[in-house]
Amino acid sequence: MLAQTQRFRGRVYLEDGAIKPWQLSEGRHRLEADQTSWHLLVLDLAGRVCGCARFRQYQPGAGYGDLSVSRSALALSNNWGDLLKGAVQAEMALARRRDCRPSEWGGWALDEDVRGTAEALRMTLAAYALTCELGGGIALSCVTRRHGSASILRRMGGRSLECRGVEMPAYYDPQYECDMEILSFRSWAPNPRYSVWIDEIRSTLCHTPVLAVGAEDAAWRPEHGSRRASAAASAAAAS
Repeated sequence: MLAQTQRFRGRVYLEDGAIKPWQLSEGRHRLEADQTSWHLLVLDLAGRVCGCARFRQYQPGAGYGDLSVSRSALALSNNWGDLLKGAVQAEMALARRRDCRPSEWGGWALDEDVRGTAEALRMTLAAYALTCELGGGIALSCVTRRHGSASILRRMGGRSLECRGVEMPAYYDPQYECDMEILSFRSWAPNPRYSVWIDEIRSTLCHTPVLAVGAEDAAWRPEHGSRRASAAASAAAAS
């Protein structure tokens, strides 16, 4: 499933012009983060991946340099690097005060037939639901403006980062050749209109198949959760 996900992501990113053919390995868009992340998958009726997202949760003691956002084009900017670092550290401090972990969402990809459908919406809400099941927290994400993705995620609860009253701007990412935004998602503060959907998805996580490397038990208990849950929406987890 992970290999299929990487091939699917590679195809979508290649079609969008976000990557070059030489960045694929046997057709797979492989990233180091894939091996330490949960993967939320949308499957079609034939069981093929037609949508995916990646969720990576960090230990409470993680620092700014541990996060992928610290290696973004905005982080490397002479004008914005220090402000971004301050903004991210403020989000991480808030997570610590709430006794939850920082995390990152990424690896977003949707088949053209799925974009703009309820299934695309469900995938994002599933990321919220999984974050809640894993103890809640703040998730950061470098989001493309392609296909209106950033504006859609803002409407669902994503917010801009700020430091000393200055909002972090959109920026051009030369790696993916597109305009990006860095958004913060707080598990306790999605757009209220989607709260019922998120709760419904959370209730299904206990019955959702989980694929994991080296798992000793089919069931899984979140460290901060109060109930037994096999988590990952429509999907697979690599660990």
